[in-house]
Amino acid sequence: MREIHLADNLALLPTLPAGSFRLIYIDPPFNTGKAQQRLRLSTERDAAGGDRPGFMGKRYRTTVLGRTGYPDAFDDYLGFLEPRLREAHRLLRPDGSLFFHIDYREAHYCKLLLDDIFGRESFINEIIWAYDY
Repeated sequence: MREIHLADNLALLPTLPAGSFRLIYIDPPFNTGKAQQRLRLSTERDAAGGDRPGFMGKRYRTTVLGRTGYPDAFDDYLGFLEPRLREAHRLLRPDGSLFFHIDYREAHYCKLLLDDIFGRESFINEIIWAYDY
């Protein structure tokens, strides 16, 4: 059974049973110091032209369904992350994997925090995104 929960993860995670996940993916705010804005879009094929290009030259029309945002600045970023990562550790099965998505601004501090919580020996590898070919 799959469920989707819409909640602050720090309130939700303690209600879940320990050791119940084989995979946890965490994508927290990056602490950029800037306000982040996100659009929720609907995109449909539009042979008449559309406002954006797609695969094989096809055109698509985009409709904005909603907007959201958040201030991406923390006085104590690791203090924000630590209880969430400790809950992730509690929820992860012994044979499970954690994927933690963070950018260069905080990566080194986060690695030390993850080593403290999960154990340095648990680190397997780092995946680096290429933003351009």
